[in-house]
Amino acid sequence: MNLTIGQRLPLSNLNIDVTLPITLKFTRQSPIEIDVSCFALDSAGKLINDDYMVFYNQPTSPCGQIKLTHYESQPSTDKGIQAEFEINLSKLAANIDSLYFVLSADTPLNQIQSLEIGVWQQAQKAQAHYQAADFAQQQASMLMQIYRKSGVWRLANVAQGFNGGLAAIVQHFGGDVAEDDSGNVASPAPQPPKVNTSKVALEKVMLEQAPKLVNLAKKATISLEKRQLQQLTAKVALVLDATGSMHQQYKQGRVQEVVNRLLPLAVSFDDDQALDCWAFGEHCSYLGEAGLNNYADFIDTVQGGWRKWELGARTNNEAGVMKAVTDFYQNDGLNVPVYILFISDGGVRDTRGITKIMTEAAKLPIFWQFVGLGGRSYGILKDLDNMTGRLLDNCSFFELDDLDDISEDALYENMLEEFPSWLKEARKIGLVATI
Repeated sequence: MNLTIGQRLPLSNLNIDVTLPITLKFTRQSPIEIDVSCFALDSAGKLINDDYMVFYNQPTSPCGQIKLTHYESQPSTDKGIQAEFEINLSKLAANIDSLYFVLSADTPLNQIQSLEIGVWQQAQKAQAHYQAADFAQQQASMLMQIYRKSGVWRLANVAQGFNGGLAAIVQHFGGDVAEDDSGNVASPAPQPPKVNTSKVALEKVMLEQAPKLVNLAKKATISLEKRQLQQLTAKVALVLDATGSMHQQYKQGRVQEVVNRLLPLAVSFDDDQALDCWAFGEHCSYLGEAGLNNYADFIDTVQGGWRKWELGARTNNEAGVMKAVTDFYQNDGLNVPVYILFISDGGVRDTRGITKIMTEAAKLPIFWQFVGLGGRSYGILKDLDNMTGRLLDNCSFFELDDLDDISEDALYENMLEEFPSWLKEARKIGLVATI
């Protein structure tokens, strides 16, 4: 299978058994000297420690499950194997969430004539091809990522460039850059996070203004701190499927519970300590803000309660509400990133319209977290992770049969799984201001 730039898919789709070793082979034709490295990162996208940068000077990780088994450092005008990595995903430590395979050089990478990556397990399972035009004037590129999502190992052809060579990559992953006497980049050391103590602790806010949500706040805080998001300023929005098939979810209070569980994130992120809410059927409606003073019975009271929302026929029109939400935040100025939780029980239609809107929305500082709740036929919402042609991967999806089937801790882990990595990429290209 040929992997196009931006493509993501589970390793199981390639008939790869994650309990067995996998080999990545890098074949290049290049007149310049280039380096290939592997970085093992935690769930916050940070280097585990300096020993988990595997390259020609440090060919094996401390756990012995990431190995550089072959390396050719000299440039060559003939096509040949530059590097081979052997990895054993099933034996990696639980705190390793992703592996990034990185290309770097002291001169622009567009001098490379060609580069290929083959993913092997007994036979070749997938390959990616790059030409000079894929690198432009950049001196480093994050080529391939193997990462864990909802317990499933996946593969992404990232091909995202950096100026500044290997040093820029090391700093991006949270390491300090040191140089040896020859001016070469030495192994990185972890960089402690910068902590802004200006925000009031989430638990304290909840204890004073919404004591019933204190336990939720504690669990949300753990997930926020784990990802170093506790000082983030962002808008938070909730988009609710209000089609006919969702009737029981509303009647049984599960939609209200979604509001309750999302509110701690809104209080933490948003200066207004509230979340913007929309509902959709054939048409969509902005419901207003859910905050600490009105969250408790929001679904049953706002605009007369969920049964009276003016949405036209209670049929699916996801593209319509996506366009409305995007326009709302564009008109608001988009001076901070936006996190959107989008609830659906399936029956999704207008794949073409959704694809177009999400492709355009990828150019904006907006992240969409789709949640399938007790339904089926999620269609394009489930497949967006694999959609190519976007500036950034701006969304994620997970599904639940019932909110009661997942702990609050696990729910926050799922809700925040890909948001931090999106933030980092958005900051790097200037979509989101660097803090």
